Amino acid sequence: MEHLQTQGISMPKLGLGTFRMQGDVCRAAVESALSIGYRHIDTAEMYANEESIGSAIAVSRVPRGELHVTTKVWHENLAPDAIRRAFDASLNKLRLDHVDLYLVHWPSRAAKWGAVFETVMKLKEEGRTRAIGVANFTTALLKIAVEDIKAPIACNQIEYHAMLDQSKVLAYLNAKSIPLVAYCPLAQGRIAADPVLSEIGVKHNATAAQVALKWLLDQNGVAAIPKASRRESQKANLDALKITLDDADRNKIAALPKDMRCVNPGFAPAWD
Repeated sequence: MEHLQTQGISMPKLGLGTFRMQGDVCRAAVESALSIGYRHIDTAEMYANEESIGSAIAVSRVPRGELHVTTKVWHENLAPDAIRRAFDASLNKLRLDHVDLYLVHWPSRAAKWGAVFETVMKLKEEGRTRAIGVANFTTALLKIAVEDIKAPIACNQIEYHAMLDQSKVLAYLNAKSIPLVAYCPLAQGRIAADPVLSEIGVKHNATAAQVALKWLLDQNGVAAIPKASRRESQKANLDALKITLDDADRNKIAALPKDMRCVNPGFAPAWD
């Protein structure tokens, strides 16, 4: 599988998202994904599933060096002491001595960004996370982190799919050689019913979802973390890597409406 190189880490372009998966369902999903070749697992303290993921990793016997694990600190814990407590709790639940990537999950109007990034950069210096990054950051917030604070941001994880324009953020990230990690890459299932993507899928003996996923993964500097609890869906997402889209396909996808948002950052509790 293709990897993205960023801030000293190598991140598989296709990962497993685990939002809204908990308990035995989450554990079984991660065990399944690891058994069929996934090596990039994405979680967060807010998902309340790190313990289940830790159990799955422990029984998988996948060598730690082959695994990329991302977790995140929630917006309520952005004071320096709270970040450390949250990080320790995450590491303990995951049963790991380090994570590969630690993200600031949501922006917060109350955050003192200098202190936030100083704290997570210290965790990186201590070797407890191999890299740091952000999620749901606008270009204005990225500029604070990257240009003002000069934090070594390894990625910005945001909603991105064939029906949502993220060209403004992408242009900034590309200019700074920072990858975009796409969550909701299949628009929470809405993409499956799109007639244009379905038509392209028929041409390639694939599904609309596989076409949309390959469209994302074909882009330079873009990774994707579709949530998939069933083994068949996990396998289908891996099989999307085998599709070869052509210019005609890409032109049709470019012409799709690009205003479908599944997650509204402006509506998040972080912005209260």
